[in-house]
Order: sequence, then structure tokens, then C-alpha cells
Amino acid sequence: MNPELWVEDVLTSNGVGLEMTQYILVAIGSILLFGVCLIGNFVTKKFIVQGIQNFIEKSNNSWDDIFLEKEVFHSLSTLVPLIFIHYLSVPLLSNFSSLIPLVHIAVKVLLVFVVASVLIKALKALEEVSTQIPYFKDKPIMSYVQLANLMIYVVAVILIVATLLDRDPLALLGALGALTAVLMLVFKDTILGLVASIQLSSHDMIRVGDWVSMPKYGTDGDVLEITLNTVKVQNWDKTISTIPTYAFISGSFKNWRGMTDSKGRRIKRSFNIDMTSIKFCTDEEIADFKKVELLKDYIESIQGEIATHNDTNNNDKSSLLNGRNLTNIGLFREYGRQYLSGNENLRTDFTSMVRQLEPTENGLPIEVYCFSKNIDWVEYERIQADIFDHLLSSVSTFGLEIFQNPTGKFGR
Repeated sequence: MNPELWVEDVLTSNGVGLEMTQYILVAIGSILLFGVCLIGNFVTKKFIVQGIQNFIEKSNNSWDDIFLEKEVFHSLSTLVPLIFIHYLSVPLLSNFSSLIPLVHIAVKVLLVFVVASVLIKALKALEEVSTQIPYFKDKPIMSYVQLANLMIYVVAVILIVATLLDRDPLALLGALGALTAVLMLVFKDTILGLVASIQLSSHDMIRVGDWVSMPKYGTDGDVLEITLNTVKVQNWDKTISTIPTYAFISGSFKNWRGMTDSKGRRIKRSFNIDMTSIKFCTDEEIADFKKVELLKDYIESIQGEIATHNDTNNNDKSSLLNGRNLTNIGLFREYGRQYLSGNENLRTDFTSMVRQLEPTENGLPIEVYCFSKNIDWVEYERIQADIFDHLLSSVSTFGLEIFQNPTGKFGR
């Protein structure tokens, strides 16, 4: 016997009206449907989702645990009650056929919402998984995740609206073409950020962890995060700068990754020599400089070269202005070069020199150009300071004086 007819006979035989009987039948059916949905949801979570969770917990992989933390599989269990409602609503609401389309529309809308939610959680889990893969650690994965999320939202909204209006989603999408200009205006920053993110990634212009400098924005520090719309940079003073992603394409910036990858940080600093202290070296001074280990071999070699040159040209050496002679500034530069080449903290395979720059009203600039092995800021500054401590202390040994304004000397 049909249970529905039996319940109907019982109600009518007890004096319940036909219309009220139909409502009671719908109420009973709804309660039964709700119970079936609860049982289905419980069974799905207890056996299927729990089974997946047990399997993941026993696996040796750590990335699949992230999907559990984001409740991706837990959200999937919500689909079971919706499927039950969709198929069981037809027999339960047979006497109220006008309600069936409304129920189906509501179920379809909820299905779209649940599927979109699951996809977004899965993308978030994939983003965290990518941080455990060395190749993707410095890639702007968040930008692509945000783009995918945006596309999911757009598709979900189109499907929901199409369902509510009972229209073909593709036809609805075509009807929205007239609003393209408005949408482009509303999502201008997002579109610019998307294009910039693709260019930054394809040309490998910037990565998470890179040290970048953008004077226009007062930014100088490490990249913390690259999103679809912004790039977050932590400056050296621990402040955070948030810069539009497209600013890295429309403007200029300096990326110090080359320095980091090369394992050599440049030292390029100069000091000024008082030009009135520059002079030719006497024989007595040269004899004293030969006692300096870093200069002994050089002086003996260059003296032979100078003597050969002067003899060949019959230069009268009664005056130091004739022929070639050693100068205190020249010996100091050579001493500085030898000192750099023997410094274990510097890269000997990179350019290293002590050179003169163009003289100015502040004296003769002597520039030290070399590369430190240690690129850590604190150690780099220590190495640089040690070099200049030594060279500045050595200047007076060569009869040279550092120019400073005011000089601080009496009589000047």
C-alpha cells in the first residue's frame, strides 16, 4: 500500500480537510527529507570524509594535510543533502507541483555556492602547498590564486543569475557585453595588476624575498608578498610599504637579486687626499717603503722598469722632474690594491682596484672598488669599515694628508 495514500486516508477519516491533509503530507515529507539529508550528511562525513582523513593522516606527505586544514573534503559532504533534496522533492511535492521548480532553483543556487566555496578552499590549500615546493617559493602564486578566485566568483554569479532568471548562462554572458566598458572601469586596478603580475612572472623581474629599491615610493627592503593588486615590501626600518603591482611595470625599480645570487656585495667608497701633500719620493723614503711587505716586490720591480726607461732616454736625474719617478700617492694606491687582494673577506675573482677620480676643490678622490664575500648587511658594513679604518690610518705613513673642510689644523 502507498504510504502517502494510507496517511491521507487516516487524516480524512478523522475529519481533517483535504487541503489541510495536503499541507500535513508536505510537512511530513519535508521532515522525512530533512532526516534523510541528515543521515546522508552523517554517513558521508563518518565514512567517506573520515576515510579520506585517515588515509591522509597515515600518508608520509605533508601537503595533503593542508587540504584537511582548509576543510576541502568536509565542504564536499554538503553536496549530498542537496542532491537528495533535488531528486526526492519531486515525489514529496507531487501534490504541489508549482513548488518543485522553486525547490530545484534553490538547490541549483546552493550547489553553485558550495562548489565555488570548495574550489576557493582548494585553491587556498594549493597556495600553501606551493610554499613547500622550492621552485614555487619565490613565485607570485598568490596573484594567480586571486585571479582564479575572481574568475570563480564571476562564473558563480553568472550561473546563479542565469538560474534565477531561467536563462542560458552563455546568453546572459553575451548580454553583459554592453557593460564591458563599465566593468573595465570598475576593475581597472585589477586588470592592470593582472597584466603586471603576468609580466613580472614571465620575465622573472621580481620574486618574494628579493631586495628592491623604489625611491619614488620611498621603498627599500625585502618583498614579503606579491598579490594581484599590490606588492608588500618590508623596509629596513621595519615599516611596510604597499605598492601597486603595475607600478613595477610603469616605473623603474632596482632589484638586488643579482648581488645576492653572485654572493658578492660591492664596496664603492672614496675619500679625498689633500693635493698639497702629493709629492715625489726621495731615495730615503723609497728605502723605508721597501720595508713594507706588501710594497717590497712592487718597488723592486718598478724601480728596475724606471731605471731602464730613464737610462734609455738619457734623463738627467739631478732633478726629480726629469724622467719617471715614484710618487707617494702612486705607492699608496699600490699598497691599497695589494691590501685588497690579500683581504680574505673580499672576492678575488671580482673587480678590485684603488683608483683616482677627477680632482675637485675638495682634493683628489681615491676610490676603493671591490666586492665583499659576505652580503649580510651587518657583516658587510664591518668589512667595509675595517678596510677604510686601515687605509685612512695608512695615509700619513706615505706623507699624505686627508682633506677635510674645515681642516681643523692651525695655520690653515
